[in-house]
Amino acid sequence: MSRMDSFERNEKKYLIDAEQKRRFLDQIQEYIKPDRFHRYRICNIYLDTPDYRLIRSSMEQPSYKEKLRIRSYGPVSADGKVFVELKKKYLGTVYKRRTVMTPCEADAFVLKKNSCSDISGQVERELRYFIDFYENLIPAMYIGYRREAWQGVPDNSIRITFDDDIFWRTSDIHLESESLFGTRILSGDDSLMEIKCGAAMPLWLSGALAENRIYKTSFSKYGQAYSRLVSAPERRMAG
Repeated sequence: MSRMDSFERNEKKYLIDAEQKRRFLDQIQEYIKPDRFHRYRICNIYLDTPDYRLIRSSMEQPSYKEKLRIRSYGPVSADGKVFVELKKKYLGTVYKRRTVMTPCEADAFVLKKNSCSDISGQVERELRYFIDFYENLIPAMYIGYRREAWQGVPDNSIRITFDDDIFWRTSDIHLESESLFGTRILSGDDSLMEIKCGAAMPLWLSGALAENRIYKTSFSKYGQAYSRLVSAPERRMAG
């Protein structure tokens, strides 16, 4: 196990089409630049109880919600690195705790196959408390997508991302898999845009949103996928 991170920031989400994205990016070009990696694929395994307790609770729109996932940036090898992330949201502010492990370490950690002596550090203790509280977490769903990421200039605390080709599945729930099959969440050339910032949104950004008629929405990839799962009775969780 290695480096651990904590984040606290505001996140706002917007569903936009290809033309809105083009106009919006053209308008704010002088205030942004591509981030370090810019375009990449994100792969997630969401952990939940067999009866989907976590996502069902989240979809009731409580003031506090939380989720646990294992994330990689593209498919990983057995000795590659993944992030075990605990994401909490309270009154619009997102708090994230994460630690870096190999896929094998992550599986052992979230499925409680290792001993308490393997736990070191505050973030890992927070993760383990969450895992112990829910007791019977299992890999519930795979969600993958492509991301295009920008950061603010000169204020690099501003981050703007566009996610597309978002798909989910409840089989082959492995980050080592290069399979890109699954059920799509968005149609056509639509994207999910997220704006992340640590303070109030600057005028250049709020102005560009208003001029392009881009409006904030409530959108959870896992929530959208779960809604489609329960509307299709033939689908079942892959344990």
